[in-house]
Amino acid sequence: MAPGTKKQINIARLKADLAAASVELLSAHCAADRVRLQYSPQDIIAFGERRALERAITSAEALHRFFSQIGAQINHEEGANR
Repeated sequence: MAPGTKKQINIARLKADLAAASVELLSAHCAADRVRLQYSPQDIIAFGERRALERAITSAEALHRFFSQIGAQINHEEGANR
């Protein structure tokens, strides 16, 4: 939804959803670090399940786009407040 639209949101629910997402992202980060520290990229490519790798890459790219958008908005608002 675009900023400035008149949609009522449940702020408590939003905060709870963000907290849950944060925990899940931390878990995913830890899982990726375990794989990264134990195996070389060459081994992952050679022996990993291709479809699982493609799904993980797609998910990581989507998360990057989403949080980059949020970060850009935060930076924009901080710049406007100066």
